[in-house]
Amino acid sequence: MKKLIATLATLTVALGAAFAQDLAAVTELYNAGAEAISTDKAGALKSFEEALKLAEALGEEGQEVVTNCKNIIPNLKMSMAKDLVKESKFDEAVAALQDVEKVAQAYEALDVLDEAKELIPQIKMSKAGNLLNAKDYAGAAAAYQEILDADPENGTVALRLGVALNGAGKLDEAKAAFEKAAAHGQEATANKQLGTIYLKEAAAALKAKKYADAVAAAVKVNDYTANAQAWQIAGQASQLAGKNNDAIKYFEKYLEAAPTASNAGAIAYTVGALYQGAKNNAKAKEFYSKAASDPKYGAEAKKMLDALK
Repeated sequence: MKKLIATLATLTVALGAAFAQDLAAVTELYNAGAEAISTDKAGALKSFEEALKLAEALGEEGQEVVTNCKNIIPNLKMSMAKDLVKESKFDEAVAALQDVEKVAQAYEALDVLDEAKELIPQIKMSKAGNLLNAKDYAGAAAAYQEILDADPENGTVALRLGVALNGAGKLDEAKAAFEKAAAHGQEATANKQLGTIYLKEAAAALKAKKYADAVAAAVKVNDYTANAQAWQIAGQASQLAGKNNDAIKYFEKYLEAAPTASNAGAIAYTVGALYQGAKNNAKAKEFYSKAASDPKYGAEAKKMLDALK
């Protein structure tokens, strides 16, 4: 019996010594991590993670180290993710923050968890903005679409998606994005963008002699934003298509919108001639009178007025 007791005592001493060595190793790892934070975050993280694993195996005796490591690790990972953002490594930063979310959730670091959730969409926006500024329109459109998929009612993102799609030449998709932006708080800016797209389409159709398309696009412009030039294009396209009544209507709208334009006299003379051709001499005289002071068409307008007396 005495021999057994002696053996147990020896074993207890040995176990105690081993435990003390383990605790010392954990403490050494923890301290190494603390010292490395300012110079080597990755190395510090590795030390804290190893210290945490060993400390958890020690049970109650390692609890203080476990608690400290679980406080430090999520914050350290967050700091490393922010460093990636500073280096414009946006995709890596998002992946790092997604890992932060998991760790913060597991360690109940709720402040860090909330910050990570808030930062991820901001970083995605930064990535998309950088691509747009670099005129990588396809890349920017893909980046904004990813954000919009997660937040479908974000009018600002829809607006920027429209700009990117427009830059990439995907006009129908750009229009849809601008319509979405207009429906979610960005109406004024989105409508201006839509008006610009339709105005370019109207001018291109007029140049290509697609007169019906030119009129349709020009009229659409003013559904979104007041634009005198669009009415002029509609008038020109209608006149060239032989639709003089429509030409008169659209040219009159142009003159109402831009009465002091440099070409107002020329347009007024054209409207006068169109009315004269339609045997409406009263309206013809009205518009010839408006053109009478024009330096280029004034003399001819006066002749027409004299002829119509």
